Amino acid sequence: MAQFTNYLRSHRKRLALSQEEVAFLLGVQSGAKVSRYEQFARVPSLETALAFKTIFQRPASELFAGLNQKVQQEVATRAQALLSKGDGGKPKPRTVLRQKMLTGIINKSLTQTT
Repeated sequence: MAQFTNYLRSHRKRLALSQEEVAFLLGVQSGAKVSRYEQFARVPSLETALAFKTIFQRPASELFAGLNQKVQQEVATRAQALLSKGDGGKPKPRTVLRQKMLTGIINKSLTQTT
């Protein structure tokens, strides 16, 4: 699995919490699971990511910055492919709205990677 930046360990340390204490707050059996999340040997479920958000009071996109960036880039690539397909013919209001949304995804991805 590729290594992605995350800030779980730094936030845990800043709050003076042990891996076992975070595990307890997450509702898991041991700190070993927390260690795997910190080392990104395991990608958290949505429920676990939201629990980390609640524990550390930081947005999940900040806690899992590397994964967030990877996902944004993948979605932007697919948005670009969808945008290039076009609808053909005269654009309808719905088509214009869709194009604006897709362009927004692409532009946001570009500004965050530079």
